Amino acid sequence: MINIAKKVQATGDLMVDYFHYFALFVIGGTVVWSATYEYFQIMSGGYAKLKDILLLFIYLELGAMVGIYFKTHRLPVQFLIYIAITALSRHLVIDVQKVSSEYHLYLLMSISFSIVLLSLAVMI
Repeated sequence: MINIAKKVQATGDLMVDYFHYFALFVIGGTVVWSATYEYFQIMSGGYAKLKDILLLFIYLELGAMVGIYFKTHRLPVQFLIYIAITALSRHLVIDVQKVSSEYHLYLLMSISFSIVLLSLAVMI
């Protein structure tokens, strides 16, 4: 009975590992596909805007995070924080100008504070 339980446990562990690798492969492929599509959109436009470059940095960080997870089997939280900082920076630079003037200062301050807070979190 114990031998069967060990075999079932080993089979379950193996299935989880296979699913993990498959999911990582799908996520990595999706990141590459999205980044490639975005890159060709930028090239067809003739020039890159700042929002496009920052979006490519987000794709780069996502790809690096998936690659590191493949190699180490650990998800570095720093990469998630870097992605959040880049996304907030992109939002700050690109989208804040479109906000109405009465909330503009509060939004600007809250995003800036969030970036500083996330930067401090990386240092810890």
